[in-house]
Amino acid sequence: MTKSLITASLLATLATHVAAHGIVTKIVVGGTKTYQGYSPDFQYQPTPPAVIGWTAPLTQDRGFVEPASFGSPDIICHKGATPGKAVAQVVAGETIDLQWTVWPDSHKGPVMDYLADCGSDCTTVDKTQLKFFKIDGVGITNPAGTPPNFASDDMIKNASTWSVKIPASIKPGNYVLRHETIALHSAGQENGAQAYPQCINIQVTGSGTASPAGVAGTSLYKSTDPGIIFDIYRKFTSTSEYPVPGPAVFDGSSSGSAPAPVASAAPAASKASSAAAPAATVPATKPSSVAAPATTLPATTLKTSTTAAPASSAAPVQNNTGGQGGSAPPQRGQGPPPKQNNGQCNGRFSRGNRGCRR
Repeated sequence: MTKSLITASLLATLATHVAAHGIVTKIVVGGTKTYQGYSPDFQYQPTPPAVIGWTAPLTQDRGFVEPASFGSPDIICHKGATPGKAVAQVVAGETIDLQWTVWPDSHKGPVMDYLADCGSDCTTVDKTQLKFFKIDGVGITNPAGTPPNFASDDMIKNASTWSVKIPASIKPGNYVLRHETIALHSAGQENGAQAYPQCINIQVTGSGTASPAGVAGTSLYKSTDPGIIFDIYRKFTSTSEYPVPGPAVFDGSSSGSAPAPVASAAPAASKASSAAAPAATVPATKPSSVAAPATTLPATTLKTSTTAAPASSAAPVQNNTGGQGGSAPPQRGQGPPPKQNNGQCNGRFSRGNRGCRR
């Protein structure tokens, strides 16, 4: 093999690894308030910014949590994660848009969202004490094709952004929002699924009274669950053929599926129905922990590169294509240049080598 061919092969393999992972880089509340997510590059700054995203310096490679670690604290908010140092204000009933770095289309899988009451202060909470209840969970959204269309595909079509509505019935208080996608491209074998949990701190206001029971993050999944070991490379006839992992969705949550892509990327005000009048007193947080919305990042031209710049946030839309919950507006995330992970891959992916971990 010539030197040029070897170089091209190595570059292709590296590009595959780079595209294979992601983190949430921007959060938009109610279509108008924008917050910065956590970046692993913060660990190299003398004074890292206080952000609502949980600190996870071990995600420098945009890596994942494997099923063998589902019983460890790493599955709660990612490897070595510690609480974010700021809090976003959210009115119960509002939608939160979570923008990822560009997500690879080979990494098909479900998208789930959970809430956990963190008491008086999310910035100092012990993550092992959090009890999560699911407010959103979407698996297959269209059974056509092999593999079929998953929630992650809908997220990709909307600029790698997913939206979740905070239930209007939830009582006011401080919560950790746990957002996650699980890539299933290698899930046909044991320990092949890839979980990407992301956590942010929010303070919910409103007049709701619901306080659902939850489950410890280390008990959300088992490595042998039907939705964790799953072959996506076969014929499907129904969206219900994939069992979304984790507990059932809280019955006070809205149902639906990820939205169809729209052209506009201009931010819009949140729906009037989402602006519930505050009633109950919210547990106080430290004055310094409440984050002011970040300056909206400038829009850029959509690129196919894995390091696309973020666009202005967009108001989420809803459709009725099926699924259990969740929607996504059109916007693209900005992630720091990722480093190569420790997976082994040959730069190609097909049914014949789906065991390749990327």
